[in-house]
Amino acid sequence: MGEDVPDAACDAPMSADLRLIDCDETIAEGAAWLCGADPRFVPAWALCGPWPMRRRPDGFAALLHAIVGQQVSVAAANAIWGRLAAAGLDDPATIGRADDETMRACGLSRGKVRYARALAAAAIDYDALRRAPDEEVVATLVAVPGIGRWTAEIYALFALGRGDVFAPGDLALQEGARLLFGLAQRPTEREMRAMAEAWSPWRGVAARGLWAYYAHAKGREGASLWGTT
Repeated sequence: MGEDVPDAACDAPMSADLRLIDCDETIAEGAAWLCGADPRFVPAWALCGPWPMRRRPDGFAALLHAIVGQQVSVAAANAIWGRLAAAGLDDPATIGRADDETMRACGLSRGKVRYARALAAAAIDYDALRRAPDEEVVATLVAVPGIGRWTAEIYALFALGRGDVFAPGDLALQEGARLLFGLAQRPTEREMRAMAEAWSPWRGVAARGLWAYYAHAKGREGASLWGTT
């Protein structure tokens, strides 16, 4: 912390078509580019850098955990997930065999039971998803009932480490932008999506910078999908 601009060094291999956030050096490389392209990010690095990578495992369990966490507090989501995991209900086969009453007893609503079954039945090729273009990842995931664009983008950011994905519908990102950029009001999802175009090809690093600044300013984390609030 305390550096105005990060060193732009990364030894990890990069693809021009598929930029991944897979090491701290990648964050530094992206942050250096952002601070040059949009100097408004400089204070976020100086105050909060180095920004956390925030990677999480990918696959079925990650998406099921995301569904569990929709529209409930982080504490409630973690409690429900704990009961599901204890019951072994964290993979497609066991979800497919379980009856509704068993899943409801773990704390899932009727709607989330349907979503869990839909995810299990979707037979997503998670290995192929790791290599798919960003928009194909999002399109594949939003085709599953219970998974919206925000969930798909957050999955691409955290579970797949996509360097040029952004989640403009995330309220913490919107508020982080308002605070960092001194805006009169929080940007809308459409405004955030347009704003983030200027941060390509490092929109995923920009998101981490805005979340870090939000956490610094508010004393709490954003992106509660992964249990970080």
